[in-house]
Amino acid sequence: MTTAARRTPLTLRELHSYVGGELVGSPDATVTGVASLEEAGPGDLAFLTSERNLKSPQTAVIGALLVGRRLPDCPSPQLVVDNPAYAFARAAQQFFTRPTRSRGIAQGITRGEDVTIGADASIWPGVTVGDRVSIGARVTLYPGVFIGDDSVIGDDALLYPNVVVREGCRLGARVIVHSGTVIGSDGFGYVQYQGRHQKIPQLGGVLIEDDVELGSNVSIDRATFGNTVIKRGTKIDNLVQIAHNVTVGEHNILVAQVGIAGSTTLGKYVMVGGQAGLADHLQIGDQVMIAAKSGVTRSLEPNQIVSGAPVMAHATFLKAQAVIPQLPELRQRVRELEERLAKLEQVRQAPAKSRTPRRK
Repeated sequence: MTTAARRTPLTLRELHSYVGGELVGSPDATVTGVASLEEAGPGDLAFLTSERNLKSPQTAVIGALLVGRRLPDCPSPQLVVDNPAYAFARAAQQFFTRPTRSRGIAQGITRGEDVTIGADASIWPGVTVGDRVSIGARVTLYPGVFIGDDSVIGDDALLYPNVVVREGCRLGARVIVHSGTVIGSDGFGYVQYQGRHQKIPQLGGVLIEDDVELGSNVSIDRATFGNTVIKRGTKIDNLVQIAHNVTVGEHNILVAQVGIAGSTTLGKYVMVGGQAGLADHLQIGDQVMIAAKSGVTRSLEPNQIVSGAPVMAHATFLKAQAVIPQLPELRQRVRELEERLAKLEQVRQAPAKSRTPRRK
């Protein structure tokens, strides 16, 4: 999804009717684009989450601002809303994204038997669709997309170039998948026998529910049996690995380079920072926050923040980190105390020896 400048200016009156809040300034003022606060100009809409950013002299020439509270010293027109970032996202999506246009089904696709395709689909050349595939309405498949046999793609799904959906996988409505992602690759399952690794057939699938977005080069393994599940509303960043039979709960956030081992279950509203690793067969409770680079080797109760490898309470981790730079000095102090203790022991033992009677 890309943004584009509007050909016709958008008045603040129109914008206010959509995002609500309080309008400060002329309702007839207009904007024609969206931009970051640092780059915004006289024709742009930007948002402000912290007043510290108002130190920029460029703020004075911004077309309009979405703010959390009224700023009397700011000359730009303002829309005062409860959540400026959210209002900005809604406004940009409503007024500044290029409308999707159905391009139909290209000639240069490979199409299996018993394929059903919904209305207003956009299927580009170079797409491969296997047998008994069901593709919903208004689906977009860019060049290089592969859909395996017996898979289902829900309405309004968007698959960017070179996405692979292996056989027997199901994607819900409004799922977005970025380039290079593989859904339904074999789970990493082997049994060792007589010094060799025997592959365990991965006979399950992958179920991705509605409104999920997957970044580029994400790998989601199919289940050994049943399904690997990504529940609705979850957003997954680039380069994330999700192993077989994992269940990722509703509205999770998984940041880049997270790895989740097999059969681990995450609850609702879990947030996992970049490069964190989760061991297999764990239960992660609702609303858990796992800091970046953490190593999770045990199950976690709901509503807590953890850090470190192995993980511990975040407050404990911060205390431990504060001590680490002092370790060389602490080590030296321990050595000095040991030396002093040894000398005291020698002094204490010397009088005892002097009182020992001599043998005749």
